[in-house]
Amino acid sequence: MNILLWHVHGSWTTAFVQGPHTYVVPVTEDRGPDGLGRARTFAWPASVREAAPEELRETPFDLVVLQRPHEIELARQWLGGRRPGRDVPAVYLEHNAPDGAVPDTRHPFADRADLTVVHVTHFNRLFWDCGSTRTEVIEHGVVDPGHRYTGLLERAAVVVNEPVRRGRYTGTDLLPELSRAVPLDVFGMRTDGLAGHLGLPPERCRTADLPQRDLHAAMAERRMYLHPVRWTSLGLSLLEAMHLGMPVLALATTEVTEAVPGGAGTVSNRPDVLARAARRYLADPAAAAADGARARQAALERYGLKRFLDDWERLITEVCS
Repeated sequence: MNILLWHVHGSWTTAFVQGPHTYVVPVTEDRGPDGLGRARTFAWPASVREAAPEELRETPFDLVVLQRPHEIELARQWLGGRRPGRDVPAVYLEHNAPDGAVPDTRHPFADRADLTVVHVTHFNRLFWDCGSTRTEVIEHGVVDPGHRYTGLLERAAVVVNEPVRRGRYTGTDLLPELSRAVPLDVFGMRTDGLAGHLGLPPERCRTADLPQRDLHAAMAERRMYLHPVRWTSLGLSLLEAMHLGMPVLALATTEVTEAVPGGAGTVSNRPDVLARAARRYLADPAAAAADGARARQAALERYGLKRFLDDWERLITEVCS
């Protein structure tokens, strides 16, 4: 099958394009948000090809995967008037938990008979009001990076994009208290100036924006993974940390309590409880490694790539039949 999708979420797309189809991603001259083309920091197979908007008009597609509200009109324009959901099968992939008047937030594609909204977590489906639109949940899948955990550095890894701008959403305000228990290494986009913003000495809060090929190795050197996020969908970085064999410290929000079982770390809405667990891991590397091994096993069982691709194949077959 020929599947059209935009390069929106690099980690999710990396798993999705491991399937058996041809995946076409739009590319524009400026490689802006609507035309990023192939990933430059993720390993994508040759079955992912770039196409300029003018090429899409004559390209046959079996499925369009929409991920942002404006893409339905953009696809109609770039596909020469073919309407996703009517002239070509389409699904809308919802990556995010709702904002605004939760839990009354109406989905942009509520009450659509021509689309299926696919949520990445059961939490998201529960909280979005999609009306009569058909909904499905296909939980995340992760390309296994391998059990790479060493935990040699007595620091916690945090992966979050734009922690200053996103503030309370990402739990940035909790980092000063947690940094007193364990020094933090914050990886992600636009993390520069975070320590100064929080009033922390640089040795307690270091930042780096690493390419994906280097990120997993850097994470696995840290003693633990910290996920202080209050409100977002289930972070793929959390699942990747578990695949690496890292013990997890996380707020008990959104889908985290489903994803992190007992014995794989500490999940709590009390920062002092997370801080206490961090100190334990610093003092007991063997306990950290044991919890990390259990985290990896749980992640492989629930968020393995084969299950993810099988779920998508089932849905694609239903939607395109």
